[in-house]
Amino acid sequence: MKVTVDQDKCVSSGQCVLNAMEVFDQRDEDGVVELLNPEPGPDQAQQTRNAAAACPALAIQIEE
Repeated sequence: MKVTVDQDKCVSSGQCVLNAMEVFDQRDEDGVVELLNPEPGPDQAQQTRNAAAACPALAIQIEE
């Protein structure tokens, strides 16, 4: 699994962090998504998919 984010699309909702806090974080100054782990392991795969599905701006892309 490979994850990418589009910070320009991010609306700072925080759904990514709520779903996969080991993979995503938010910048302190504006809440925009930060990708902590671009290649999460199998143990984080479902949470990462959930985060992408919950993103209201569709700013998270996953390549399986």
